[in-house]
Amino acid sequence: MNGLLGAQLRMIYRARGDYLAPVIFYVLVASLFPLALGPSPRLLSLIAPGVIWIDATLASVVAFAGLFRDDYDDGSLEQMLLSPRPLELIVLVRVFAGWVSLSLPLVLLAPLLALWFSFPPPILPVLLVSLVLTTGCLTLLGALGSALTVGLRHSLVLLPVLLLPLATPVLIFGAHAVLLAERGLDPRTPLYVLAALFFLALALIPKATAAALRVALEV
Repeated sequence: MNGLLGAQLRMIYRARGDYLAPVIFYVLVASLFPLALGPSPRLLSLIAPGVIWIDATLASVVAFAGLFRDDYDDGSLEQMLLSPRPLELIVLVRVFAGWVSLSLPLVLLAPLLALWFSFPPPILPVLLVSLVLTTGCLTLLGALGSALTVGLRHSLVLLPVLLLPLATPVLIFGAHAVLLAERGLDPRTPLYVLAALFFLALALIPKATAAALRVALEV
């Protein structure tokens, strides 16, 4: 298991430019809003949850469009299917490696962006917890979308159409939890729903992704 995870992380590190671009995109898009809307702290704190979540979603879609593309092009995907390890396990390890490489930097950058948007510092723990759950769901959904479109030429065009309707409930509950905390209300209910969505995705999506990869290779 450790060897498999290490191999996946090394593979992603070799293609680090593909994963660095969405992080830069994430920071640049978020930085445009204060410049465009002005320095009003009240306005910026009001839009901060929506901006951060939509920005994280777009960055994830850009990054995970090619999660299995290079494996499909160079034949590594066939080796995954022929491996003695279950394909579902390989997919799960690949998803975790992708989350560490892309989504974790987005989570770590979120407090800096939140302070940039004049977000109250006491709300940052709720922001981080909701972002971890949200990016976990988005990573799993991105893996499924990448597997469904891995053999198609215009996957980057089709992937947002597939992912955004599925990601909408995750974005709603994630942003709602932060808004409740900002207003002094209890954010636990949307966080519980978000956690339930994450564990449901964790249970179902690796199997669905493995099935989609097998169909893509007609195995």
